[in-house]
Amino acid sequence: MRLLILAVGRLKAGPHAELQAHYAERITWPLEIREVEERRTLSAPERKAREGELLLGALPEGSVLVALDERGKSFASPAFAERLARWREEGTKTLAFAIGGADGLAPAVLQRAALTLSLGPMTWPHLLARGLLLEQLYRAQQILAGHPYHRD
Repeated sequence: MRLLILAVGRLKAGPHAELQAHYAERITWPLEIREVEERRTLSAPERKAREGELLLGALPEGSVLVALDERGKSFASPAFAERLARWREEGTKTLAFAIGGADGLAPAVLQRAALTLSLGPMTWPHLLARGLLLEQLYRAQQILAGHPYHRD
């Protein structure tokens, strides 16, 4: 199974990029991060809709999409690992995670998603959400491998 992170915004050098790289390098599943960005000055609703178009346009056909949204379903780490394992066992070729911009994800992205995932009830900056997601993907990998990285 291939993992794809679709993210609004360009990550610049600094702590967010270091956190992303720290976990991305540890994930053994094939992993790609695709960034999309709308540079035109648009109203917030127009920008959100355009970002949604860009995210969906970057989504490979046949992918399973998980949308990150604070109103989504929260998982304990072992349950998240189990869900990833089920997708893998079901033959999912590409599992894509969409991270919206400052205004969140467009309704079209949320509607296309097989799952809407919350990283918890707090609101996280979209650039930090990448690192949090990557850490949980790495943790899930370690749980599934029976590695002691994860402790209850």
